[in-house]
Amino acid sequence: MSANAPTADSLGNPPPRGDAPATSPEARAQPRSRRRALLLGLLAVLVLGALAWGVRWWLVGRFIESTDDAYLQADSVTVAPKVGGYVAEVLVRDNQVVEAGQPLARLDARQYQAAADEARATVAAREADVARAEADLVQQKANIAQAAAEVTGAQANVRYAASQVDRYAPLVKTGAETEERTAELRNTQTRAATTLAANEAALRAAQVRTGTLQAQIEQARAQLSVAQAAARRAELDLQDTVVRSTLAGRVADRAVRVGQFAQPGTRLLTVVPVQDLYLTANFKETQVGHMRPGQPVTIHVDALPDGALHGSVESLAPGTGAQFALLPPQNATGNFTKIVQRVPVRIHMDIPDSARPALVPGLSVTVDVDTRKHAAQSARAPVAGAAHG
Repeated sequence: MSANAPTADSLGNPPPRGDAPATSPEARAQPRSRRRALLLGLLAVLVLGALAWGVRWWLVGRFIESTDDAYLQADSVTVAPKVGGYVAEVLVRDNQVVEAGQPLARLDARQYQAAADEARATVAAREADVARAEADLVQQKANIAQAAAEVTGAQANVRYAASQVDRYAPLVKTGAETEERTAELRNTQTRAATTLAANEAALRAAQVRTGTLQAQIEQARAQLSVAQAAARRAELDLQDTVVRSTLAGRVADRAVRVGQFAQPGTRLLTVVPVQDLYLTANFKETQVGHMRPGQPVTIHVDALPDGALHGSVESLAPGTGAQFALLPPQNATGNFTKIVQRVPVRIHMDIPDSARPALVPGLSVTVDVDTRKHAAQSARAPVAGAAHG
C-alpha cells in the first residue's frame, strides 16, 4: 500500500474518494439521533396505546359479551284457506305490503253460496214451524176456555134438573103430578149429569193437549236453532272463500296461482311482519352468567356496514338450543364428549326508519351485550353480605 492511499478514520467510515470533502463526526451522528428519537416516539405511542387499550378493557371490554351467531327474525304467518275450492283470483303480488284483514286470494264461492241460500231457506221453514206451533197453542187455549164454559153450563143444567126433581117429588106423593112427569124429570137430570161428565172429560183432554203443543213448540224451536247454526256455518264457509291476512306485513313465498285447487290448510303464501323484527343471538353458556333482561346491546348488521343499531336484552330462553331440537342429545348413553352449549337470547331492537327498508328476517348480525351493571352488583353482593355478618 502506498503512503498516499486514503485510510479509514477512527470511527470506521470509509475515506472520501477523489476530491470529496471529509464529513465531520457531528454531521454523521445526526441521522442516528433522528432514528433513535423516532423509535422512542413510536415505542411511546405503542406503550400509550397498549395502556389505553388495557384501561378500556378493564373498565368496559371485559364486561362485553359478543357473538356473531345471531340472526334477525320475525313471527311470520303461513296463509292457508279454511275451505277447499279452485282459486278464482289472486289479489296480491310478490313482496307487496298488506294490512291486517286485507283480502289475499278468492276461491270459487258458487257452491258455498248455494249452501248458504239453502240454509237460510231452512231457517225460514223452521221459523214457520215455530209460528204454527205457537198458533196451535193459542187456539188450544181458546178451546180450553170453551170447554170450561161448557162445563159451567152443564153444571147449571145438572143443578136445575136436580131442583126440578126435588120440586115435583112431593107433588107426586100427593097425587098432584103423575109418575110419568117424575120419570121425565129424572131422565133430564141423568142427561144433564152425563153431559157434565162429557164436558169435564173434554176439558181435561184439552188441558192435556196444551202440554203436547208446548212440547211441539220446544221441538220446533230446537230445530230452528239447529237450522240457524247450519246457516251460520254456511255463512262462515262463504266468507272463508275470501282468504284474508291476519296481520300486517309483506307478502313472501307466494305459491298460489289462479286455477289451482286449494285444500283446507294448503299453504298459499307467507306474510312477514317486517315492522316487528327482533333479534335472536345464540350465546355460549360461558357468556350468559351475567346476562340479564334490560341490559344494553350494540348491534352490527352485515347489511348496514355504515353504522350500528342499539337495543336491549328482552329475555333468555328457558333452555339451550339442544333441549328443543327435534332429536335432543342423550348424554347418558355411550361415550361422552363435552360440547359448549348455546343459549338463545331474544333482543329488542330500536330500529330507525331509515334502516327499516334494508332489514329483513334472516340477516346476519354481530351482537355486543354490556353486562357491567349486573357484574358490578354481583361483585358488591359478597361484601354486603360480609358486612351484615
